[in-house]
Amino acid sequence: MRKPSVILNVIPILLGMVLASVIPNQLLSAESASDTVESEPSFEQKVDSFFGEYVVSPLAEVLFWEIPWLKLPLVVAWLLGGALFFTFRMRFVNFRLFRHAIDLVRGKYDKPNAKGEVTHFQALSAALSATVGLGNIAGVAIAVGTGGPGATFWMIVIGLFGMSLKFTECTLGQKYRRTRPDGRLMGGAMFYLSKGLEDMNLKHLGGFLAGLFCLLCIGGSFGGGNAFQVVQSLNQIKTVVPLLEDYPWVYGLILTILVGLVILGGIKSIARVASKIVPVMCGVYLLACLIILAKYITQIPAAFVLIIEEAFNPNAMYGGFLGVLIIGVKRAVFSNEAGIGSAAIAHSAAKVEHHVEEGVVALLEPFIDTVVVCTMTALVIILTGAYADPANQAFIAGNQGGALTSAAMGSVISWFPLILAVAVFLFAFSTMISWSYYGERCWSWLFGDNSSKIYRIIFLFFTFLGSILTATNVLEFSDLMILGMAFPNVLGLFILSKLVHTDLEDYEKKLKSGEIKPTS
Repeated sequence: MRKPSVILNVIPILLGMVLASVIPNQLLSAESASDTVESEPSFEQKVDSFFGEYVVSPLAEVLFWEIPWLKLPLVVAWLLGGALFFTFRMRFVNFRLFRHAIDLVRGKYDKPNAKGEVTHFQALSAALSATVGLGNIAGVAIAVGTGGPGATFWMIVIGLFGMSLKFTECTLGQKYRRTRPDGRLMGGAMFYLSKGLEDMNLKHLGGFLAGLFCLLCIGGSFGGGNAFQVVQSLNQIKTVVPLLEDYPWVYGLILTILVGLVILGGIKSIARVASKIVPVMCGVYLLACLIILAKYITQIPAAFVLIIEEAFNPNAMYGGFLGVLIIGVKRAVFSNEAGIGSAAIAHSAAKVEHHVEEGVVALLEPFIDTVVVCTMTALVIILTGAYADPANQAFIAGNQGGALTSAAMGSVISWFPLILAVAVFLFAFSTMISWSYYGERCWSWLFGDNSSKIYRIIFLFFTFLGSILTATNVLEFSDLMILGMAFPNVLGLFILSKLVHTDLEDYEKKLKSGEIKPTS
């Protein structure tokens, strides 16, 4: 990183080599398919195989180590324990201040002179654009397809308890944010881990946790926030644009260009784009879900009964009770990112007078993302029977969740896969621009602002790479990076929890006394 100019010269050359290799291979395979019975693995297959064998598998050995006596992956137990701890430690703030959170988002407490770059609504939209996306459409479908209806129950549970985790991390994100030399605000887990623990005489531990978090967040931005979005949206869009079946790199190239145009801006441009796209795409998608659920309205109670029964069924799909629990937790956390620390980066730029109020706003995210949107998607897949339809088993086996959701919706609204293709594209695009900001902030924390252009080029390389990797490898890599962020983040939150508890009590006292009151 001492010579960014060299890296800047090398990376475009590598990207050009990839493009030059992929395009001829695709064209030649299309021309000679009828003349060749067996051929060598394509360039895409070779890249995918290398990625799976030398990147995904070694990481999985470490991050998904299984606790012998619990038979649970360490990261799943860690997140479950953290969600429960902070819910009790903050005295069920996820339920007590739910109404107040809605008032804050509506702007009832906004103060024009408050220090910050974006409003509560814009910060929430920016964070939601990174969470409400293909995790809700494709991730939920993967959970139900592989774990059965019972996985939905555990997604809802982790969503509700995850609200307290999200509150804690976003409160600290505001508390320890810093003003950069150019006047812009910068915050997130890397700041409260380093500065917060330093204030508690744990400087070296704080520096280590912050550095580890940044490395994992950068990896998460390349995987879950980027390549996963490309491959899952591509799998769904291919069902309505068959040309992409033979030329997937075209889709990757288009997204690479579009995302490249946007990420040249900062949090303000991302917030503006997200605040316009997120409500529209959520509205279109949820309207379709409601139409389908209305058709099956009499069967909804039975679907919930099935969800609860299968959640505790020792003979349930994919490894019984524990298997379903693991799938539910993984997909919920991947979707709402509670405990991961990523949302604290977006919320640190919000205009506030008391840092706790942004934590209160943030607790709405897991509720909107998981309890509402994910549950509606799961119900559509369960009620239509798409997860058990033999015709869809190829989608489930290949972890092509977007295609499975499209098939479920298309079975009721025949033309909706076309609309869903547009919605999926927008979900993927908005998630990618938000995660590019998260990853870039972590990159800048490690290597300095002057190296940001290097990160953006690598990010765009992974955008293209997502179009030629298999869904399974991208899903596993994304889980590894994003869930891995919970290790340093939750440990730091636990150490700093007393500070958040004290600040929450102070904020609530000011609310009751009228010191903090509505402005409109």
